[in-house]
Amino acid sequence: MKSAHVYKKGDAQLDVQIKDIPIPKPEANQVLIKVIVSGTNPKDWKYPILVKGVTGLNTGDDIAGYVEAVGSDVTEFRAGDRVGAFHQMRTDYGSFAEYAIAPATTTFHLPKNTSFEEAATIPLAAMTAVVGLYARLGLPEPWVGNVSQARKDALAGGVLVYGAASAVGAFAIKLLVRSKIHPIIAVAGRGIPFVEGLLEKSNGDVVIDYRKGDEQVVEGLRAAVPKGQKLLYAFDAVSENGSYQNIIKVLDPHGHISLVLPGKKYEEIPDTVNQTLTTVGSVHGVPDDLADLGFAWFRLFALGLKEGWFSGHPYEVVPGGLNGVQTGLENLQHGKASAIKYVYRIEETEGLEKSKI
Repeated sequence: MKSAHVYKKGDAQLDVQIKDIPIPKPEANQVLIKVIVSGTNPKDWKYPILVKGVTGLNTGDDIAGYVEAVGSDVTEFRAGDRVGAFHQMRTDYGSFAEYAIAPATTTFHLPKNTSFEEAATIPLAAMTAVVGLYARLGLPEPWVGNVSQARKDALAGGVLVYGAASAVGAFAIKLLVRSKIHPIIAVAGRGIPFVEGLLEKSNGDVVIDYRKGDEQVVEGLRAAVPKGQKLLYAFDAVSENGSYQNIIKVLDPHGHISLVLPGKKYEEIPDTVNQTLTTVGSVHGVPDDLADLGFAWFRLFALGLKEGWFSGHPYEVVPGGLNGVQTGLENLQHGKASAIKYVYRIEETEGLEKSKI
């Protein structure tokens, strides 16, 4: 089969090479998926350049396609099922290929009204939002009633989502809306029109334009917090370029902030603040074990897609299938994406007929 592998070239350049490799066989608790559409994420270009020893890996993790085969212990899926899936990061057989492997726990059924393109935008980004909001910040999930102190605190002072137009930020807003937590204080830039469509202004939700400069952002954040209340919860889906520095000027000194970029010290954040790192790999047991959370929420995604209260992110199809992976990754690297995710239709890959089985 054809598989695209991402290499580091020079100091900060990418070199995507398409290789012919054998189709893998699923282990006992894995699913082999014929990839129809693959999604992509910023980590797909960052890993080869910034993480030692990762170069040359198929870094794709967002899978949408048909189940080809299942492992001996898999009971929930069978060949021919339409599914989305989250491939385990930094392992072989990622989504930039004709076939990919995913754990059964992070695979989910797709209703017939959900396109493979939409599905490919969901796995990593939406689950990152789940981990950040519910496992790290400790906010109440949709089924938790009003007796939750975290709910009372969030309803009083609001929840801040910085980077709201990003896929992770936008999914965070959708989940907060589902959890009936308002006001949502969103920060975005070019994607503000998209973000406004996610918010419920009638419940006090607002969006602040970071392009106006840090001083005005901080002023806007302060004005957005309900009078007499404390902002206790912030999800920073950016975690650089001044984002968390702005947040801590408004966040209560004993509040909670979760960030998404590993390897940073975030030294400006006061020790009194409950600071956590959102690690989506935790649903695969790395670095901590949130497998149950991942299992439950991927099935909720399937239900939400079917019932209409959940949806994927806006997307742009990069032409050329696997031949377009380099273009998509370079666009992400250079900050060209705004309020969209890049996806690839594998069937558009040049020379694909040579590797059919």
